Amino acid sequence: MLPLPSHRLVPLASIGDPDHIDAIGDGLTAGGLPVVEVALRGAHGMPAVKRLAARGDLHVGAGTVLSVDLARRALDAGATFVVTPGLDPEVVGYVSDAGFPVIPGVLTPTEVQAAMALGLDRLKLFPAGVFDGLALLDAYGDVYRGVRFMPSGGVRPQNLAAHLAHPAVFAVSGSWITAAAPQGAGAVASAVRAALGIADGRNAA
Repeated sequence: MLPLPSHRLVPLASIGDPDHIDAIGDGLTAGGLPVVEVALRGAHGMPAVKRLAARGDLHVGAGTVLSVDLARRALDAGATFVVTPGLDPEVVGYVSDAGFPVIPGVLTPTEVQAAMALGLDRLKLFPAGVFDGLALLDAYGDVYRGVRFMPSGGVRPQNLAAHLAHPAVFAVSGSWITAAAPQGAGAVASAVRAALGIADGRNAA
């Protein structure tokens, strides 16, 4: 089984324009955060996984994976980890059996325990911002002490430090970094450096 990327920030990229793919890859690496989760939400998602993975200098994950077929295609395209919005045992089983890490989305205690029964201890909390993710993390951290979460949905620079400081969090996911891609690689790199500054306690949001 390949390990999960060790980065505590996982930029999420939803590709609306293929011309932004290189700006995202160049900006993330220049800024010092060589990891990205590419959402497979539209026509440009899978080609973006393939193009970014082919660079060889990024950990490229596939997000919004809703089926075994999509997981298979993502891994064939070069993804090294898979993220799902919900808990699908078939997808979890397929990705795990293929030797790759998978981070399924959960929200309720029932889903957390179902994921634990599948042998998982790294889960995506989604949509965190809609349901007061920090309060959920407080509750889950007390009960599920061997589980760590990646909150996604609602994490932004203003609350990034609070999420990263939570002991139940192993990473955070957010789209604000790659949202700078229309302004070019330099803008993405600047957003990365600002986020890493917050994560390291150097910058106030």
